[in-house]
Amino acid sequence: MATVDTIKKVVTHRYFEIFILFVILSAGILVGAQTYPDFSAQHHDLIVIFDRLIIIIFVIEAILKIASEIPHPLKYFKSSWNVFDFTIVVGVLLPLEGSFLPVLRLLRVLRVFRLVTTIPKMRLIVGALLKSIPSMVHVFVLLGIIFYIFAVIATFAFSENDPIHFGNFQTAFLSLFRMVTFDNWTDIMYINMYGCDKYGYNGAWLECTNSSASPVVAALFFTSFVIISGLIVLNFLIGVVINSMNEMKEEMINEYPGYNKIADKEKQENIIERLNKMDEKLDALLYDRSP
Repeated sequence: MATVDTIKKVVTHRYFEIFILFVILSAGILVGAQTYPDFSAQHHDLIVIFDRLIIIIFVIEAILKIASEIPHPLKYFKSSWNVFDFTIVVGVLLPLEGSFLPVLRLLRVLRVFRLVTTIPKMRLIVGALLKSIPSMVHVFVLLGIIFYIFAVIATFAFSENDPIHFGNFQTAFLSLFRMVTFDNWTDIMYINMYGCDKYGYNGAWLECTNSSASPVVAALFFTSFVIISGLIVLNFLIGVVINSMNEMKEEMINEYPGYNKIADKEKQENIIERLNKMDEKLDALLYDRSP
């Protein structure tokens, strides 16, 4: 058991985590270097040596972490992050060649994603995003209903004046998606406010066969759509993510001791800051009451 305790101290030590973080960053740089054909061909042997060294380090890391869970080594696989790390390591070891070579390259790129499993703050963000997916589904359903209603109305109201953006339902749907990203949405609004012969159809006059200006209707329609979909609904998404992040933070405090220390340190800093403000207010009151 003394050996197991020693291994556990090693794999949870701060310097070991920093070393693994450095190796992951090196793996990312190595993969990026291979995207330059001339550089990769010139330093092929060196790249192969570094790549194999990185693989060996990852294998040793996995073995040490599994060994630290003895007498229950399978406990290592209860963590989804550990399963992800182990899958990447095993995948890179597979003898993939020929048509499977792109899969091997993808697995090498995914090694960079191991940064998420190494840095607690990044685990918090990714975990919160994954945890918020079920709630996001309902928000996306609401957004889909809004898109459907506005796409139908836009097709009926603006298809003759603006056939490029609202000639049919699917085009209207795509145009509304462009507007919700705030990508020159005012240009689409101005085309329908002033008419296609006055704005926006330069070089596409053959498409503008029935120009009709709708200054009031177009302004109300497009501004209301941007406000409802682009601001309100997207704020719902942000609220869902923040709520999931708070839940994930509580889970990490319970499951990850290192993060608990970080959380305690932040709480201590907040308490000290509040005490300093209270001290300043008391000094101000005593100064005002002094003769």
